[in-house]
Amino acid sequence: MDNLIYCLNATVPIFLLMVLGVFLRQVGFLDQQLADKLNSFVFKVGLPVMLYKDLVESDFFAVWDLPFVLFCFFSTLLSVFIAGAVSRVLKNRSLGGEFIQVSYRSSIALLGAAFLENIYGNAGAASLVIIGAVPLYNVAAVVVLSLASSKQKGVDRAALKKALKGIVTNPIILGVVIGMVWALLRMPFPFILQKTVGSVSATATPLGLMALGASIDWKKALGSWKPAVAATVLKLVVFVAVFLPIVIAMGARNDKLVAALAMLGSPTTVSCFVMARSMGHEGTLTSSTVMLTTLFSAFTLTIWLYLFRTLGLI
Repeated sequence: MDNLIYCLNATVPIFLLMVLGVFLRQVGFLDQQLADKLNSFVFKVGLPVMLYKDLVESDFFAVWDLPFVLFCFFSTLLSVFIAGAVSRVLKNRSLGGEFIQVSYRSSIALLGAAFLENIYGNAGAASLVIIGAVPLYNVAAVVVLSLASSKQKGVDRAALKKALKGIVTNPIILGVVIGMVWALLRMPFPFILQKTVGSVSATATPLGLMALGASIDWKKALGSWKPAVAATVLKLVVFVAVFLPIVIAMGARNDKLVAALAMLGSPTTVSCFVMARSMGHEGTLTSSTVMLTTLFSAFTLTIWLYLFRTLGLI
């Protein structure tokens, strides 16, 4: 019972904040325009500052783990190929690009950091996942969506160039890089800066989760439910079951194991819809999968955490 309570304490507050976002959208307090602005603030300011803070306040040499970063990269790459193989059975082949993207692309920056902050009070391990997986998220999305688009023959080079530029200028990645350099150089972190950074950092998780809940169009998200169910099973169950035993065998425990779980088993990020639409796809499958993974991850993540807690891994 203690293990179950521990896991519920880790997951329920996160999803209650998302439910609050849904409620505020329904009563008209949050509209799409405000939700978009909150998402932009969290992406460009809140999360980068939080990750910077956690790296600066930690022992970088104790946090850094090259094998773990490589695991994040290669497990993501293999997830793309597995999802691509499964997509071959879809009757509507034009949905292949959307199916692949929603199957592998997680809300690691927001939900992964939220889980780690909620359980351990520090999201430093999420930085390692971001370094290993997020650049590949963007490049792979451009490739698979280009190849599956009826309006595009071959890879969209302009979109790929834009994605590569986006990686270099990604605020979250910049926050991680600045935090790493700051920690490596052991630069001073004055109290005034600590308090200011801490205050901004504290806004990232609650605002981001509420904005996420408010951003999902639940009514339009049931248009492609069959492939969405298949993508949801891949996202929340299959990839976790396939890859987490590997990282456990590598010795990952506690925050790193939770970070790997968040990378593999957290809901599909809402930004997938923006990417799909911008590259000529309808987006119905994407929005359906975002909705389903968001709903069911509340249960699957709790179950995975309970399993790891019972086994003494976290």
